[in-house]
Amino acid sequence: MLTIELPETQYVLSGELSIAYQVFGHGDTDLLYVPGIISHVELMWADADSRAFLTTLGQHFRVIIFDKRGQGMSDRIEGATTLEERIDDLRAVMEAVDSKSATLFGLSEGGPVCLLFAATYPQKVERLILFGSMAKFWGSDDYPHSPRIEKVLENLIANWGKGNFIAVAGPKGGYPADQLQTLSKWERMACSPSGVRKFMMANDLIDVRPILPNVLQDTLIIHRRHDRMVRKGNGRYLADHIPNATYLELPTTSHLPQYEDSVEVLESMIRFVHSSRLGRSEYQEDKKLSSALFTDIVGSTEKLIQMGDLAWRKALDQHDALATPLVKQFRGRIVKNTGDGLLAVFDGPVRALQCAMALVQALEVIGLPIRAGLHVGEVVSRGEDVTGIAVNIAARVMEKAASGQVLVTRTLKDLTGGSEMTFASIGEHELKGLQENFELYCPLVQAA
Repeated sequence: MLTIELPETQYVLSGELSIAYQVFGHGDTDLLYVPGIISHVELMWADADSRAFLTTLGQHFRVIIFDKRGQGMSDRIEGATTLEERIDDLRAVMEAVDSKSATLFGLSEGGPVCLLFAATYPQKVERLILFGSMAKFWGSDDYPHSPRIEKVLENLIANWGKGNFIAVAGPKGGYPADQLQTLSKWERMACSPSGVRKFMMANDLIDVRPILPNVLQDTLIIHRRHDRMVRKGNGRYLADHIPNATYLELPTTSHLPQYEDSVEVLESMIRFVHSSRLGRSEYQEDKKLSSALFTDIVGSTEKLIQMGDLAWRKALDQHDALATPLVKQFRGRIVKNTGDGLLAVFDGPVRALQCAMALVQALEVIGLPIRAGLHVGEVVSRGEDVTGIAVNIAARVMEKAASGQVLVTRTLKDLTGGSEMTFASIGEHELKGLQENFELYCPLVQAA
């Protein structure tokens, strides 16, 4: 096998954090490798099997790998991190290496990150490869494919850095002693026990099941039948719910692609990326996953009568003067003014929710109480306007809100993992014009 020189570690700013990345190999296709629960771009190369795996990828693709925020060579963080912040990191790394579009290779928990990125920025994603991944990180009554957090977390933390985690993720029969020593160091250098606890707790809120129908790129799902860390039911669930998915189940054990039948894994990846495309005909450039926010001023008609036309117009001017920069601050776009409110769209649910809460607070100060509703779903652009069922749902959710209240759907709530926001359910509600009932939530805590 050809060897490859150890790539240089470089950095790009994502917000205020430095994200470490490497670029190597050649080929007409970019492959962005999105790591799982631990990552260290330099120590990956110290393990012979990992190095061989990466070297082969580099013979067929321009490979981009990075350390997620909080781990490896990237900046450490306070608290946890959201899926939204992690897809910001993907975008920053792609821009740093001038990658217009790429095939995303998501390992384990990197899979949900790839799925959200592909639905939010479809023009940047050619294809998806998900290895040993899942739609929901921890198990629940309605998702029996993963263990529950309380059965795993404490034992994992108590033994972090001793090689136990990497051993469970490894091949049947384990590793030679010297290799296990190298991989144990990889664990320790990736992050500390308290750091991995934060990630695991944040992962309790990872749930991308509602957005799987919005992922229209051709997707290859590879899962090992006897994977002890992420059971095969996770891979089969993804294959059943992603429209253009192909499922490959291998009769082996390791949770990590570079061990056991890694040759078959690599050959499957290469064939998939270079095969004729099947699902792209359904893909539309004007469709993408977005967070829709509707607001309106409570009691606007009564205020107009009380204030008169001129004073009311000045009040609306004040509303717009406050709302416009706030929406921009949270990276949203005001689609239109509805007369006594607005419709805005965002590329992330946490930013959309934070903006809604900021708007409620700012407009209350000037005597214009508002209510707000949010939902995440597929939005279709029509020039400067947007349409789609997600927009209609957000409007109907707003109608259920009281003065000064922000309400969100379960879909949006489930995509806020790591944000430290908590929610109270206000029960299921029938929304005008929609056949199904929606469980709605009110945010209780906003992360600092």
